[in-house]
Amino acid sequence: MSTDASQVVITTPPPATMPHKERYFDRINENDPEYIRERNMSPDLRQDFNMMEQRKRVTQILQSPAFREDLECLIQEQMKKGNNPSGLLALQQIAEYITASSFAGFSSSSLSHGMITPINDLPGIDTSSFVKGEKLTRCKLASLYRLADLFGWAHLPNAYITVRVSKEHDHILIIPRGLSFSEASASNLVKVNILGDVVDQGSTTLSIDNAGFSPHVAIYSTRPDVRCVIHIHTPATAAVSSMKCGILPISQEALILGDVAYYNYQGSLDEQEERIQLQKVLGPSCKVLVLRNHGVVALGETLEEAFHYIFNVQLACETQWMKADDSSKTSGGTPIKIEDPNQFVPLNTNPSEVLEKRNKVKEV
Repeated sequence: MSTDASQVVITTPPPATMPHKERYFDRINENDPEYIRERNMSPDLRQDFNMMEQRKRVTQILQSPAFREDLECLIQEQMKKGNNPSGLLALQQIAEYITASSFAGFSSSSLSHGMITPINDLPGIDTSSFVKGEKLTRCKLASLYRLADLFGWAHLPNAYITVRVSKEHDHILIIPRGLSFSEASASNLVKVNILGDVVDQGSTTLSIDNAGFSPHVAIYSTRPDVRCVIHIHTPATAAVSSMKCGILPISQEALILGDVAYYNYQGSLDEQEERIQLQKVLGPSCKVLVLRNHGVVALGETLEEAFHYIFNVQLACETQWMKADDSSKTSGGTPIKIEDPNQFVPLNTNPSEVLEKRNKVKEV
């Protein structure tokens, strides 16, 4: 066997070329205007844009109907278990935030066309200066302002609701001038003393309306039993307050009011004599005050009682205004001359005396 035949030539195939792995910088076009803009952007500004993108994604998740349904299921399950109240509170706060966000996006309700400002916005605010029960009182007063706005009683000039927080120091809460009733919240209420000096500014830098606050000062000064004062001048109450007869007992709501006081209001109570006269007219127990040619004021030992009286006096004035022609004439067509509102005797008198008194009025 020849040596050529015995030699075996072994050849190995060339190594396969490794596939090219795309790197990050290969995807960047250095001539791209967007890349150039981001490259030249300051680090702080770039971080702000990144945070905005993250918040946008979180907001989209929170506003997702599927997420809200899952969250409601978790809350129901947690309530059934009855433990971990802190976790349940956190879930409820998230649910409230989602509800408010859905209002802003028109996705779940048609009652509001904007972001709903929470009434209790005190969490995270220093409340060390608050007296006992002031947090709840602030929330109630803000709720009362919102109700007045919903009922259409929010006529901005000089119409206010106040509440006495502390009888010891005569501190009073009022909404600052410049905020509408729909914007009232627990934190933006201003706490002042009986002289109108600011004790706690609240979350705004706005001042109070001293002219609108003056009737409240006169009432609080003479009536220590009063804790809440509501002053409105809607079209119905302003119209009835300009009638010489005052509020007539022609409706159930008018009869609920009891004794009604009347004062010839001149637009302000800057003079001491005017305030003294108002206090004399008001008396020790009257809960409804008619300011002639201006509107009405309701008083209460609680916020709920004051709202009860203002709600009924508003309905009474609406009824009287709609029935003005019927109530001003007898069946014979002769106008009823009512010079003194006290011709209508209080409810605690004998019913026969009330009937006799009314018959005499009709005969005039």
